Amino acid sequence: QVQLVESGGGLVQPGGSLRLSCAASGFTFSTYDMSWYRQAPGKERELVARITSSGGSTNYADFVKGRFTISRDNAENTVYLQMNSLKSEDTGEYYCNAMGRGKTFWGSRTYNYWGQGTQVTVSS
Repeated sequence: QVQLVESGGGLVQPGGSLRLSCAASGFTFSTYDMSWYRQAPGKERELVARITSSGGSTNYADFVKGRFTISRDNAENTVYLQMNSLKSEDTGEYYCNAMGRGKTFWGSRTYNYWGQGTQVTVSS
């Protein structure tokens, strides 16, 4: 079965660091783009960072550029989010996402999988 299991969340002081991990299983990890999203209470889920299947390209939301780094280890089927210089506004539930595409008779089909989330709280 497909599984994305996040870990590494917790309570950290402003200016501190955390590293989130997402362990994937049940699909061909190395062919999927991987992303981290987050959602604060009362707000919509937003993209934090994305990395392509090979790890060759990354994209970051403006509010984390220079502070967060997404990486992946395809041999371990794991994607990471290194979060530095954390701010209170980084608080939220962080979700791992896998996106892949397969060819169909009509064109292409998109596959999306989501993890259960891990809580990050930045507070003194």
